[in-house]
Amino acid sequence: MTDELPELRASDADRERVSEVLRDALAEGRLDMEEFEERLDATYKARTYGELAPITRDLPVGQVAAPKVDMLKRPEPDGSWASRIVGGEGSSTWAVAVMSGFQRKGRWTVPRRFNCFAFWGGGELDLREANFADGEVEINCVAIMGGVQVIVPPGVEVVVRGIGIMGGFDHREQGVPGEPGAPRVVVTGFAFWGGVGVERKVTRAERQRLREERRQQRLDRREAVRELKESVRDDVRDAHRRMIGGHHDMMRDRRRRGED
Repeated sequence: MTDELPELRASDADRERVSEVLRDALAEGRLDMEEFEERLDATYKARTYGELAPITRDLPVGQVAAPKVDMLKRPEPDGSWASRIVGGEGSSTWAVAVMSGFQRKGRWTVPRRFNCFAFWGGGELDLREANFADGEVEINCVAIMGGVQVIVPPGVEVVVRGIGIMGGFDHREQGVPGEPGAPRVVVTGFAFWGGVGVERKVTRAERQRLREERRQQRLDRREAVRELKESVRDDVRDAHRRMIGGHHDMMRDRRRRGED
């Protein structure tokens, strides 16, 4: 960490990257549970890079890198499928887990062919926020007494062509039509006493947006019910006033007729 960065504010994504390093270190026996809990607590309390950096400095890939600031103003991705099929070679093309684990998630570029191998271990490939090097990408998984989980976003077409021996490939998401322009993900490979799962999930941000939308809908319904109840009470009070007023008018008329 350079001296210029201590006061640079850290983001939620930065804190999440540090927490992933801590979880890996706990799984590998580099940290005991007490150390893990202390460092995780410090991670979520950290507000700057200067506070995050010491937490993982003694762990593999533990340096907290400051974000690169691009001084050129570039157009923001519009979130469409066309904007996420970017070409190129992919930011990562392979992963291996031997009695350990691997993970690819967040903003990364899926190559035309990604190869992964898990032996007595597991891996996770999260494509929900990823870009794609091509309109069709292949995820080739070999799982031997281990497992690989592939997470795709809604709208992506999935084709599963893997072979399982005393193991298997998850076909539940196959056959769901893709959205126009969305990439096609082909899952291939071999599983022996292991498995390859395929799961379709929305991103955390989208889940939060939907949760907030449902919360607002509940509030709107409660407000509508409250307004309806107030309207009914007002109508009842008006009807009661009219009834009382009519009764008084009737009594006055009777008195006048009696005086006459």
